[in-house]
Amino acid sequence: MNNQRRKDLQIAIDELGSVQSNVSNCQEEEQEYFDTMPEGLQGSEKGDRASEVADELMDIETCIQDLIDRLSECME
Repeated sequence: MNNQRRKDLQIAIDELGSVQSNVSNCQEEEQEYFDTMPEGLQGSEKGDRASEVADELMDIETCIQDLIDRLSECME
């Protein structure tokens, strides 16, 4: 791989890192929202949805990290 393609991949990695950070912040906020709900609301449809969203965002964050790792491997 030439230097220009390495630079281009590094830009993509940096951008994915920024996206991952934003997703992580949203996940933490959604989890905190769920955690601070009264217990009665946590078991409601609204609570279930907040928990599902927090879990899904965590999965997405993991997928982004996997992409970053795979791109980094390509640069080796």
